[in-house]
Amino acid sequence: MSTATAPQDGAPIVTLDVPVVGGSTVRATSGTAGLELSEADRAERFAQMRAGELGSLHSWELVTAVDGPGTRLTTFLSGCPLRCLYCHNPDTMEMRRGRPITTAEVLNRLKRYEKVLKATHGGLTISGGEPLMQPAFVAALLRGAKEMGLHTAIDTSGYLGAHCTDEMLDDIDLVLLDVKSSDPETYQKVTSQKLQPTLDFGRRLAARGTEIWIRFVLVPGLTDDEANVEGVAEFVASLGSVTRVEVLPFHQMGRDKWEALGMKYELEDTPAPTPELVARVRQQFRDKGLTVY
Repeated sequence: MSTATAPQDGAPIVTLDVPVVGGSTVRATSGTAGLELSEADRAERFAQMRAGELGSLHSWELVTAVDGPGTRLTTFLSGCPLRCLYCHNPDTMEMRRGRPITTAEVLNRLKRYEKVLKATHGGLTISGGEPLMQPAFVAALLRGAKEMGLHTAIDTSGYLGAHCTDEMLDDIDLVLLDVKSSDPETYQKVTSQKLQPTLDFGRRLAARGTEIWIRFVLVPGLTDDEANVEGVAEFVASLGSVTRVEVLPFHQMGRDKWEALGMKYELEDTPAPTPELVARVRQQFRDKGLTVY
């Protein structure tokens, strides 16, 4: 565990590797999430995280027909191993920017909306950030939602798919899988990480028959290359459990957040894709027999 100097408005930051489901670790950084505690309190808090009793929350909202079927409580967790150039919520990248929240608090909020969620055939969607940064916490939320009889979904890049156990997958009805590129070099440029874990997770989901909605962000000059899109479409078509593909046109709505955080935003001169480009890309997916939005 190492201690670094805090930002001007923060307390001392502590970074440490937190054991997670499956025996591996993720790096968690304390700070504004309220982890600037005594060593004993800090140890207790991370024990709660390992046990799935405590997580780091960015925000939550009620949405309809966006993050899965029906009306949903979408819970945005903090922390992500990717550094996507077009991320419109860069404030979710670091776990320390969230706030500590207990599993019980989230499930109590979910219980409050249980009737409307069931009436619309909706449920719980866990997003981020990257929810699989906090697998024990996510596992506890999924189990609690299923015990209420609710539909469950996670929104993930798949990069940390190895952290998702078979037991967790038993509690997941739908995976919103972000496939950012089919070309490893482009994927590395977009995310600063490797493509292969996403491909592996997608194939694992398909082998289990888990329903998948694919999300592909269309960025002119970055992900719009025809061969790149064709590669994504071929991969997606090979996954027999994909029921929907969403082509999401790039926008500049997150730019101000990057500036507010003092982070360099590299796509400030990138335009939104033209209607013609969006139509071409959607047609490439349709040509593979996929349902596209």
